Amino acid sequence: MMQLTSRLGDEFALAETDHRIWRAQIDESWRGWTGPHGGVIAGLLVEVARRAGGDGLPVRAVDLRFLGRPADGVLTFQASAHPVGRSTAVVEVMAEQEGKSVASAAITFGRTTPTQVPDLPPTTAPRVPAPYDCLPFRLPPEIVPAAAHFDVRPAAGPLPLTGADEAWMCAWISLVPELSTDAAALAVLADALPPGFFPTLSLPVAAPTVAFSMHLHTDLTRPTQQPVLVRATNASTAGGWSVDDIDIWDRGGTLLASARQTRRVLG
Repeated sequence: MMQLTSRLGDEFALAETDHRIWRAQIDESWRGWTGPHGGVIAGLLVEVARRAGGDGLPVRAVDLRFLGRPADGVLTFQASAHPVGRSTAVVEVMAEQEGKSVASAAITFGRTTPTQVPDLPPTTAPRVPAPYDCLPFRLPPEIVPAAAHFDVRPAAGPLPLTGADEAWMCAWISLVPELSTDAAALAVLADALPPGFFPTLSLPVAAPTVAFSMHLHTDLTRPTQQPVLVRATNASTAGGWSVDDIDIWDRGGTLLASARQTRRVLG
């Protein structure tokens, strides 16, 4: 069994094959609605950026765009690091498959430093039952094979595909196997739930991610174990496009990350 100290890159055999060029293998078990799980690709882009030029600095922000439709198999990543002063760096990463670009991201790293500005309280975690007081829920693997890699325990809100009136979900989620809860893993966990409008449906539709952004609220120097609490709320859905807002808290109620996804609705 994989140890908790393992990173996302280890799960996908991420390795540097040339100067600032990495390769990773995504197998069919990580297939999402229309191809490899988008959160995994986002997480791999973050992990490549960390190896390429993070210089030990915490991840502060991720800005990602999908440029094509990836498939299962090998992905190649190219990275370019850009130091910004002495406390900040930006690493740009391009993901390619069979010579075609499929995703690009800019990952911002920044040192933690004291300032005269007082800390402001982050978004408060909702009051929900403890993780193991919540029953597990999993979408059928024949629809989404990647669902087998998540232990999802709904804690509040409606369930997917129940024809509900509200478009949001909240659940305790762990990766299977559990990996270190770093920025790369948080990118995967931010994409663990179905699209926010799914509770309003009775049958699934394809809604691939087109754009994804994530902002970290902590430098993750304090160890955080899974499960984490993930809340996904649909901000809007109209004209074939859908936007979700996602927040992730640890078990102590600390806000770890917030994300936003723009999806193309194909059904």
